[in-house]
Amino acid sequence: MWDPVKYLDYADLRGRPFYDLIARIGATDPRRVVDLGCGPGNLTVSLASRWPGAKLEALDSSPEMVEAARAAGVDAQVGDVREWSPSPDTDVVVTNAVLQWVPEHRSLLRRWVEELPAGAWFAMQVPGNMDSPSHSLVREVAGRAEWASRVGGLRGVEAVDSPLEYAELFADAGCFVDAWETTYVQRLSGPDAVLEWITGTALRPVRAALDDGEWARFRAELAPLLNEAYPPRPDGTTWFPFRRVFAVARV
Repeated sequence: MWDPVKYLDYADLRGRPFYDLIARIGATDPRRVVDLGCGPGNLTVSLASRWPGAKLEALDSSPEMVEAARAAGVDAQVGDVREWSPSPDTDVVVTNAVLQWVPEHRSLLRRWVEELPAGAWFAMQVPGNMDSPSHSLVREVAGRAEWASRVGGLRGVEAVDSPLEYAELFADAGCFVDAWETTYVQRLSGPDAVLEWITGTALRPVRAALDDGEWARFRAELAPLLNEAYPPRPDGTTWFPFRRVFAVARV
């Protein structure tokens, strides 16, 4: 389960990569714009604003997120991106911070590009910080004896590729491609700031596997490790480097 309220903590900071991604899409009058993994819809609405003449299609695997998106005015549907195929009029596809959850996403990218009409745009963004302390420390704690049978085996750096590897994938599929990475140095506030940040995303599988008491103990083990890796400043804020990987392909 996803918690839309928790996910929307730091909504402005979480949204920065999305806006940087769609800024590189050159479509002017697309017929259909698709948001794969629309989440609570707070970013999807900007697609409707940019291309008001397009049919907007949005889906997410989480019923809770889809409910929140509909409340935000997005006609979202519950769906699995692995089962999605583009309609013949699909001219823009956006997938923002989704594909890291899908181990087979590389083969999906190849299939989607083959199925999209000529001239369509495909834009993707995934986290590139799987080897950072915010993720490696989660895997370290999850691998301890108390937790390994419940939450061990979390995915690591193999979850996503480098910008170069995505560029090669799209180029081999016959696309024009623009691929890059950006590290945003986020200034977070409040106690256990990085823990709170990843609670809405990376820690979701852990939370789903544990009851309330176990979850509290897991957080208590993880919090001091994260605070050591990301020490709070005297003013109570915390710097959090946030690397993201982008690719925009023209079919």
